[in-house]
Amino acid sequence: MTYVAGCVVTLLALAGWVYARYEFDLSEVTARLVRDSHVATTACGPIEYSDVGSGPAVLAIHGAGGGYPQMAEFGTTLATAGFRVVAVSRFGYLRTPPPINAGVKEQAAAHACLLDSLGITTAAVFGISAGASSSIRFCLDFPARCSALVLLVPAAFPPGTTTKDTTPPSPYMSFVLDHVLRSDFLIWTLTRVAPRMLIETVLATPIDVYQKADSSEQARALRIIKDIFPVSQRIEGLRIDARMAAPLIPEELKTISVPTLAISCEDDLYRTLAGASYATQHIPGARLVTFQSGGHGWLGHDADVKREISQFLQAVTLSNATGEGRSGVRTLSVTDSSEQSF
Repeated sequence: MTYVAGCVVTLLALAGWVYARYEFDLSEVTARLVRDSHVATTACGPIEYSDVGSGPAVLAIHGAGGGYPQMAEFGTTLATAGFRVVAVSRFGYLRTPPPINAGVKEQAAAHACLLDSLGITTAAVFGISAGASSSIRFCLDFPARCSALVLLVPAAFPPGTTTKDTTPPSPYMSFVLDHVLRSDFLIWTLTRVAPRMLIETVLATPIDVYQKADSSEQARALRIIKDIFPVSQRIEGLRIDARMAAPLIPEELKTISVPTLAISCEDDLYRTLAGASYATQHIPGARLVTFQSGGHGWLGHDADVKREISQFLQAVTLSNATGEGRSGVRTLSVTDSSEQSF
C-alpha cells in the first residue's frame, strides 16, 4: 500500500509540474503575442497587425492556424531587403475578432481598411496557404491598391476541387482536427512531447522530407507547429478558413494585371501545386516556381523561397521606379521548366 501511495503522490506531483509548466508557457506566449503587435481601429473594426521595416509596403497574409507571427521570418527578410512589411491577423485569429459576415470579400475589404488606417495607398500582397484567397480577392477588388501578388503554397484551388482532393492522407487527421485543435492543453502537450505527429497533418509535409531536412529546417518546421499554441486564440479563424475556401475563377484571374509570383512543392499534401499552376496559367504574365519536394512547409527550400520573393519584389519596385511597368519584371511561362523547377 505504501508503494501504491508513493506512486500516486509521484504522479500527482508530476501532473502538477506539467500543468504549472503549461500555465507558465501559456502566460508567456500570450504576453509576447500582445507585446509584438498593435491593434488598429479601422472602418472594418479592430484589426491586429505587426509593422517592421521601411520602404515600399508589403501586406503579409498568414495561413491557417497562424496570425501575424506566422509571417515574422519573412518580415525580417523583406525588411532587410528594403520593404515595410505589415503582417495582419485575419478574421478570428488572435486579436482580430470575427465579424458577422466573414467571407473572402469581407476579408479583402478588411485588408484595405487596415492599409487605410496606416496611410498606405498601395502594397504588394503576399499570401501564404489559406491567406491566398483574400490576397487574390484584394487584387481583384482593389486593383489600384495592389502593386504585386505573391502566392506561397496557396490554398486556392481549380474549379471542381473537393475536400478529399486537398486533405493530407494521414490516419491522424481526424483526431487532430476533432480533438487536438480544440484544446490548448492538448496542442501544447503534442507540440512539446510529440511534434512530429503534426508534421504530416497540420504542416502537410511528408515525414521523410522532414527527416531528410537539415537541423535548421527541422527546427523551422517545429517552430511552425509550436506557433499554433494557443489554439484557443485561433480556433474561430480556423472555422472561418474552413468556410472561406473558394475555387479559382479563370475569368477573374485574367483581369489581374499586376506582376504575380506563385510558389509550391510537388509533394505538398494539401496539393497546392494544382492551384498555383492554375492561377499562373490564367493570370497574364504570372511566374510559377516549383520544387519537387518540401511539402507544405517547403522544407529544404526556405532560403530559395525567401530569395525568390525578395528578388521578385525588388524587381517590381525597380520597374515601378523606372516607369517600365510589367515589361520591366522578369516573367516565366509555366512551360519553362529550366527556370521553373528545382
